Amino acid sequence: MIGMKKEDLFKWKQYQPVILLTVRWYLRYNLSLRNLVEMMEERGLSMAHTTIMRWVHQYGPQLDKRVRRHL
Repeated sequence: MIGMKKEDLFKWKQYQPVILLTVRWYLRYNLSLRNLVEMMEERGLSMAHTTIMRWVHQYGPQLDKRVRRHL
């Protein structure tokens, strides 16, 4: 996964903006997965907390690595 482009990281994923926003909120703010589910439901998106957990585990380390060099 090292050296992958943003497009490769999200290959075959339809909801890239939702994934990025949700993972960012989880990593940046002190929110639980169930809090994020409620926030997404307020925006008209229905998802399970396990989906968000999988996104965080899959994309979190790579996104963290990319952002750290800009901080």
